Amino acid sequence: MALAIFDLDETLIHGDCATLWSEQMGRLGWVDSESFMRRNHELMDAYSHGKLAMEEFMDFSLEPMTGRTPEEVAHLVEPWVEEVIEPIIFSDACKAIAAHRQAGDRILVISASGTHLVKPIAARLGIDEVLGIELEVQHGAYSGRTVGTLTYREGKITRLLEWLDAEEENLEGATFYSDSRNDLPLLLRVDHPQVVNPDPVLREHAEKAGWRIHHWK
Repeated sequence: MALAIFDLDETLIHGDCATLWSEQMGRLGWVDSESFMRRNHELMDAYSHGKLAMEEFMDFSLEPMTGRTPEEVAHLVEPWVEEVIEPIIFSDACKAIAAHRQAGDRILVISASGTHLVKPIAARLGIDEVLGIELEVQHGAYSGRTVGTLTYREGKITRLLEWLDAEEENLEGATFYSDSRNDLPLLLRVDHPQVVNPDPVLREHAEKAGWRIHHWK
């Protein structure tokens, strides 16, 4: 049984779930939408150019959830996934997941977004196993801080290797799908790198390396 690993944002879905959740927090009245989204877009632009300090983005994006319980947030995330995320899931992604499932592969989503978003989105795709940025809970509520290594760039490799060790798995025959230059470190570690709707830097690398490039819709 080989691993089939999927990035989430702009790979399985046509959008960035953290940004879409930021918009939702504005609709909920947790933030001033105009100023919050202005800063969100500045940070995400840095991400798209491979220049983001993920710690900075997480400090920013988690602040509105500080003091709220995981149960309160989950109660609001569930309908948001149905209303906002489900319509932007790539149908080609669903086909790829189904093909790996039929082949008997073990399917894992690894994302640089928080697990409060990644887990319910993956669940909607029928995927139970997830690695994402873990949120700290203190006294039953989110503290606004993260826990452990962030699943971003080389951090994805660190967390994946820890998971492989705990699960007594390995990367032999593994496939990884991603759209982003930020995932080049992990793409270079797997036997079957798969590039999905890539950014310009990743596209150039994939073309030179002879990697398969998918145009998912």
